[in-house]
Amino acid sequence: MQLSYAIIFVADMERSVAFYSDVLGLPVRFETPEWTEYATEGATLALHKADMPASVKAASNPKSPGHCHPGISVADLNALHSKLLNQGVTCVQEPKDLFGARIAQYLDPDGLLISVSEVRE
Repeated sequence: MQLSYAIIFVADMERSVAFYSDVLGLPVRFETPEWTEYATEGATLALHKADMPASVKAASNPKSPGHCHPGISVADLNALHSKLLNQGVTCVQEPKDLFGARIAQYLDPDGLLISVSEVRE
C-alpha cells in the first residue's frame, strides 16, 4: 500500500498557492481556482478550495482529531527558515534536532501546522 495524495482545504486559493509555491517553493503541476496540485516526489500534495471558513476549533487546536499535519523535506533547512521568517511566516518551532532529524514547524495562511525537515545524508 502506498499513500498517493494528501489534500489541504484552504480558505483563499490565491493566498495559499502563493504560500506553497512562492514561499515554500513547491513546483505547481496543475492549477485552477478550486484545485491546485504540486509536483512533489512520492505522494501528490493538493490544495482544494474549502466550501466554508476555517472552524474556530481548527484555529485554536491544530492537533485536534480530524486535522492534518503535513511534512516536507528540504536540502537546507536553515536557508528556508531564514526565507520564511523574512516573509513573515509564523514559526512555531525553531529548527532543532529531534528524533534523529533536523526539524522546524510553521503555520500556513490558514493556520495549518507544517513540519519541515532537512534531508538526511
